[in-house]
Amino acid sequence: MIREIQEKNEMERLSSGACCSLNSKGRLRPGKVCTIRTVFQHDRDRILHSKAFRRLKYKTQVFLSPEGDHYRTRLTHTLEVAQVARTVARALQLNEDLTEAIALAHDLGHTPFGHAGERVLNELVPGGFHHVKQSLRVVDVLENDGAGLNLTHEVRDGIIHHSKGQGGALSAVIAQRAQTLEGQIVRLADIIAYVSHDLDDALRGGIIHHEDVPADIVKVVGERHSKRINSMVTDLIHQSLQSGGGVQLSAEMDQAICALRSWLFEHVYQAPRVQAEFDKAAGLLRQLFGYFMDNREVFMACGGHNYHGDSLAVSVADFVAGMTDRFALSLYRQLFLPQPWQVL
Repeated sequence: MIREIQEKNEMERLSSGACCSLNSKGRLRPGKVCTIRTVFQHDRDRILHSKAFRRLKYKTQVFLSPEGDHYRTRLTHTLEVAQVARTVARALQLNEDLTEAIALAHDLGHTPFGHAGERVLNELVPGGFHHVKQSLRVVDVLENDGAGLNLTHEVRDGIIHHSKGQGGALSAVIAQRAQTLEGQIVRLADIIAYVSHDLDDALRGGIIHHEDVPADIVKVVGERHSKRINSMVTDLIHQSLQSGGGVQLSAEMDQAICALRSWLFEHVYQAPRVQAEFDKAAGLLRQLFGYFMDNREVFMACGGHNYHGDSLAVSVADFVAGMTDRFALSLYRQLFLPQPWQVL
């Protein structure tokens, strides 16, 4: 079979640290094996064709519902992460298909209106809410009308371990790292992509100017978007090759990336011009959540679902988290604002 030829090629071609398809720990549930695709290629395709992936097109990255054609959305962010991650995986002779599958799925659980939506749901849902866990819930439960995508263990592990937290770019805590080197690459590709393109979008939007970026950061990462991406990716590849089998950044680059991330939080993500709109969006989602909690029938009529006996709060959180920016705005207008009288 074609799949078996590809599996054999992986075993012969990839490095000893790579996760080959034949060594996968398998899926949550047994399923029919494809004769053409390896398990990781099959996972990638399931993710790419999912409804949650298509909705990323209309979810905020930094700017709420941007009207300019060149601003990033959650979908373009995901594609940039996948491109960076595949470049690194190829250079290190790791499994590109596994790497791409993790990258394409890592943000499927993100809320509308970026992290403003995530903070609202974290306040309202008993036990809290985090997009990382929601991304895993999307692929395990919510897609395919409650059946999930039934992905492999390695892809699911990469999804749940992709978030950086507040420490260095690659956590020193082993338990917080993905079990595969491919998953660890996605974790770093994510931060490389978003600090670079969020800075690029902020410059394009006039939130900041080139001279505002600290000189010590610019000296390490570069002055322009292409230079920043190239310097970070090159550093990651060279340091990883020199490590003898790990995924590493140089100490200088790790510090510069983390410093840039902190600077963006203060000067871009929390800038008054940006934050004012997100405050409005947070209020909108808070009202939608409360309304659905008080009106279960309306919740179900609007497209909500209750899977596997979940509480109403969990089901409403699933529904709200799955919304695109424009769907949330449209539904809010429909439920809370007067509608023009339709004369027949």
